[in-house]
Amino acid sequence: MRCAVVGAGAWGTALASLLAENEHEVTLWAYEPDVAESVNTDHENRRFLDGVPLHPMLRATSVIETACTDAELVLFAPPSHVLRQVAGQSARWIPEGATLVVATKGIERERLALMTDVVAQEVRGRPIVALSGPSFALEVAHHLPTAIVAASTDADAALRTQKAFSTSAFRVYTQRDVVGVELGGALKNVMAVATGISDGLALGFNARAALITRGLAEMTRLGVKLGADPSTFAGLAGIGDLVLTCTGSLSRNRSVGVEIGRGATLQEVLHGRETVAEGVATTESAKALGEREGVELPIVNAVHRVLFERQPARWALVELMNRDLKGEGE
Repeated sequence: MRCAVVGAGAWGTALASLLAENEHEVTLWAYEPDVAESVNTDHENRRFLDGVPLHPMLRATSVIETACTDAELVLFAPPSHVLRQVAGQSARWIPEGATLVVATKGIERERLALMTDVVAQEVRGRPIVALSGPSFALEVAHHLPTAIVAASTDADAALRTQKAFSTSAFRVYTQRDVVGVELGGALKNVMAVATGISDGLALGFNARAALITRGLAEMTRLGVKLGADPSTFAGLAGIGDLVLTCTGSLSRNRSVGVEIGRGATLQEVLHGRETVAEGVATTESAKALGEREGVELPIVNAVHRVLFERQPARWALVELMNRDLKGEGE
């Protein structure tokens, strides 16, 4: 197929190279002209995926029209806070019959929309697939075994996506629960910040396991309220992605939490970072979404107090431990 990948961060670049390896004709759109030049000249994204050789047939451009014109599959992978703008810019160039795949994870702050909803509102009338699951871009780029989920209410679109991306090292499962898959991918980043804070405070493995497990309960509770299938959170886009992001050394969200747990402010942690830790923005969105839906999210709220209300990290975790006692299923 002719494929466009919109967004040339580490994740978009890794997926673009994977598509090229599957013998698709792939054009990667990069906001930064130097990234496009690096991909075309050196077959490497020196800014966001340095040191990783990319498929030699992968081409990049900083002109969105060039990437999207005549594309049969368009993958969106920009940061969540610019997805609406980027999707809107690309809409006029995307053919009506194209399949849209959304690999961005997050919840829009202003409208509390899921990422597939954002794309559907900006690029209307095309089938949309959410691509999510436990997957560090660096490991995918190095062809290490990975399994993820392609979720869509359009079964044919999910199957097309599955076939387009699957390799011997990259296994794609289909799903119909778009809401559950998207919420799992977004909320696990907040939980990763929480476990990073705990690790930065040296609170131990017991605390980390408790945060992961109770974080999963929060994710499931909110997901079910929004119509998700609770079993989705026991799968790759739920517990799979949660465990990876909360424990893996490559997790940007966990690393943000670790530094804050060690005493840094959010401004100090984010200063000079070129890559995005989606969990920071998603903390605000998740808190607002929980309040809108009347769903209790104690870990999300604790992370919010630490990141945005200047509550000392240790106090926030002490408050979590001293909440009213209750049954595990309540």
